[in-house]
Amino acid sequence: MFKRRGRHVAPALAAFLTCAIALTTAPAEAGAHPGPVHPSLRKHLAAYYDFEHPVRGDPARERDLGFSRTDIGLVGGGARMRTEDGAHRGSRTSLQVRQVNPETKGNDDWKAGVHGPSGVPSLRAFNSVEGMTVMGWFKMTGPNPGLNSNTAAPDDRYGAVGLAGVLSGDSDGHAVRGLLEIIEVDGELRLVALGRRLDGAGSQTFAASRDWRSLLPVGEWVFLAATFDFGTGAMALYRDGRRLDGFYTVPGDPWDLSGPGPHRASPTDPRGIKIGGSFPQNTAERNPCDCRMDSLMFLDSAVGGDRIRAQYRLVTAR
Repeated sequence: MFKRRGRHVAPALAAFLTCAIALTTAPAEAGAHPGPVHPSLRKHLAAYYDFEHPVRGDPARERDLGFSRTDIGLVGGGARMRTEDGAHRGSRTSLQVRQVNPETKGNDDWKAGVHGPSGVPSLRAFNSVEGMTVMGWFKMTGPNPGLNSNTAAPDDRYGAVGLAGVLSGDSDGHAVRGLLEIIEVDGELRLVALGRRLDGAGSQTFAASRDWRSLLPVGEWVFLAATFDFGTGAMALYRDGRRLDGFYTVPGDPWDLSGPGPHRASPTDPRGIKIGGSFPQNTAERNPCDCRMDSLMFLDSAVGGDRIRAQYRLVTAR
């Protein structure tokens, strides 16, 4: 009896040890990450933040799990900005951003990002890029837009709410190459994708037709995505994996696509990433968001709706 069991245990143990060795010695995939990301997105995932990976020795910074390895700072609140409120079943924590002193002009808002005055070399994937995508989870946690701390009027509010985006190659911390935002369009706030192909040139905005408050109700996690195709001028917005109806707000050809192609973004490294408001270098305040964010992705391609739906379903399937 004992001899028969031994004959079966030995091969099983050997197979187990072989598998274990293979797992521990296999080379890591380029740009590999521990978070739940759909395989079709991984090769384009330049930057990815799940707010569960502080930089070792510096909890006020968040580690980039994308292939660019562009770590960002948690500005204003540091490690306190990580909140035990995951957006989906694969997440435990998220990032809280907010306005701190709306009656006082200062630099104490909670936001996140990185800024390099001559560009951020690790973000070279967005240099001369043909297209890009910004997506992630967002949850409104307070009144938006915030009171304008840069004016004396007590009831003056900002005309925009900053969500997340990649800065242009000549940005002072505000101008972007691609951004998810809530901004005034013809006097009405709307959820938009805002893109700029060429540094210093005009931007185009694609605005969702639906009331932004129905798209981002207070207290509810929502998965948003914005895509920017610099070759064709096409832009799109998605909510929970579904494409939103919308319209372009700038007439004419702000991206200068009338000449011969192919058309790409400017051949400059972006000056950084901004999350939850402008000026990640913390020199000024503008367009704060009283909200939480989770699993933010910045991709070097204008990915299709099928991949955006696949990502949403990956983390919400039961």
